[in-house]
Amino acid sequence: MELSPIQPLLNEPALIIKNRKILVFADLHIGIESELRGKGINPVAQTKKMIDHLFVICEEHKPHEIVLLGDIKHNIPSSTITERRDVKFFLEKIVDYGKIHLVLGNHDGNIQKLTPNEIIVHPSDGFIIDNTGFVHGHRWPKDEIMQCEQIIIGHTHPTIMLTDRLNHKTFESCWLKGDFIKDRLKDKFPNAKNPKVLVIPAFNPLCGGIAINTEGINGPFGKITNVENMEVYLLDGTAMGVVKDIP
Repeated sequence: MELSPIQPLLNEPALIIKNRKILVFADLHIGIESELRGKGINPVAQTKKMIDHLFVICEEHKPHEIVLLGDIKHNIPSSTITERRDVKFFLEKIVDYGKIHLVLGNHDGNIQKLTPNEIIVHPSDGFIIDNTGFVHGHRWPKDEIMQCEQIIIGHTHPTIMLTDRLNHKTFESCWLKGDFIKDRLKDKFPNAKNPKVLVIPAFNPLCGGIAINTEGINGPFGKITNVENMEVYLLDGTAMGVVKDIP
């Protein structure tokens, strides 16, 4: 799958914009373990492993810039001491790998207090690089975003629900690529072009996700996106067809 010059990384919930050497990650949700423990689930701590893996990807691809597409932290409105420590460590370390853009997500309240001055913090309605719009996805983007040729969003944590012959259900993280519903797009954004939209999977494996073949896209983008005809790709690159054809 390719939205030139955008290329999802094989077997990774991350993508690279090749001509600019920009890596994009979304939905790290650092600190999610504390919420899961409060619900009686005791996962093996994943934060250090996840952060180390992200840095390995950066070392391999040597980006010039990195886009963090929202929900770097997890707990709102307040964070645990451990979460604040881990988020601060991550943000202070990632600046070693390139110019950093951070788009505010709905879980990123007060993250500016933990963010080094070198990091460029963008509002949650998004920003643009080379006619590509970047937005977390929990709120409507600014008008300029919808005039881009392509838009990358997070927030949904897209998965595909697969059902076998014995009615056992499994969920696989996936990428979604598709179009907006033109009349709905123009009603909401009269000056919009007809951009392609790419939904990036969550980087944190503990996040779970939205089964797009049963629940659609989370947030306002779901109201104007032609979800049924979006192309679905697993992280290993397997093309699953379009959403409406997946039972």
